[in-house]
Amino acid sequence: MATKPYHHGNLRDSLLDAADALLAQTGAQALTLREVAKAAGVSHAAPYHHFPGREHLLAAVAARAFIKLAAAMAAADGDSTREQGERLMDICEVYVEFARARPAQFRLMFGPLLAQKSLYPELKQAAEGAFNVLVAAATAFDAARGPELALTGWSLAHGLANLAIDEALTDLPIEVPAPSVLARAMAARMLGLRVMFSRAI
Repeated sequence: MATKPYHHGNLRDSLLDAADALLAQTGAQALTLREVAKAAGVSHAAPYHHFPGREHLLAAVAARAFIKLAAAMAAADGDSTREQGERLMDICEVYVEFARARPAQFRLMFGPLLAQKSLYPELKQAAEGAFNVLVAAATAFDAARGPELALTGWSLAHGLANLAIDEALTDLPIEVPAPSVLARAMAARMLGLRVMFSRAI
């Protein structure tokens, strides 16, 4: 069966969708442009009309994931009826749940393949945009310590997210809450909201 011509429909989005699906099955290391083209139903040469190589395709996949993460965190921070501390706890929970729902994309976003984000301007902009959502929320909570709280909170949430997707929290010799509950508890402890922390646990 002949493949479709490279100019069918929205080729770039079709390739990104195909890469997203394959990423969850094979991981980034095993993903190839040839496989992505086949999954998208286009010729093997078609991806090169948008991506010079595999890394640029993966960078675009990661950039799209960062945009989705930023939108999810912004939505968590957007409820003006809730205290800012609660909204930061929501952001922490959203971050961990995002990783659990998309482990392959999450590993790609922060993995060694795309460590030099400055090589991929779209990815760099999307990653910084996601982090800036957190900085803005943390600064709204504490103007003087906003960047410090953002970096600390991100480190906690990121570590917990990796533990969760690697299933390292299972079979521990202590009782461990669900990752979403633990994420909120850790954020509360960091913010000094001890009553909320005790309730979360």
